[in-house]
Amino acid sequence: MISVNEFKTGLTIEVDNQLYTVQDFQHVKPGKGAAFVRSKLKNLRNGNVVEKTFRAGENVVRAHVENRAVQYLYNSGAEYSFMDNETYDQFELNKSQLEWEINFLKENMTVNIASYQGEIIGITIPNSIDLKVIEAEPGIKGSTATGATKSAKLETGFSVQVPLFINEGDILSIDTREGKYISRA
Repeated sequence: MISVNEFKTGLTIEVDNQLYTVQDFQHVKPGKGAAFVRSKLKNLRNGNVVEKTFRAGENVVRAHVENRAVQYLYNSGAEYSFMDNETYDQFELNKSQLEWEINFLKENMTVNIASYQGEIIGITIPNSIDLKVIEAEPGIKGSTATGATKSAKLETGFSVQVPLFINEGDILSIDTREGKYISRA
């Protein structure tokens, strides 16, 4: 158990049999009435963000989420196969569990998987990743004064806006949090 007065951003808690991570919190001491903690919590199972208010000093269950390194192997339709790097056990995750991360998964890539009491909650990919451009529109000469961009399709199938000088075959660094071009690798 942990007191809501000890909330920190990124803390994982269990409330009403749901698993949440604390995204934001604020201690409020009104002139009249008891103090309370207003918080913004993200549900780790479905991704919904909820605002919840707790009385000051109220206790909640602290959830201990286990992170371990796994290797992405391949996908077969809606199933994505991974292998634990320590035990070599293989398991599959459904496409719905990996909505955003699918855009950046490459075969044999190492990612971290989060689990709580044996239940897999999701994966964490690196903040940036190098991907090859497989398809890029040709740049229009002379239109570079405005910082123009064009669309480029990456080896994972994800499309990103890039500067006009990027060509097919280039390796790009991509920010996986926002899905944006960083630089050429």
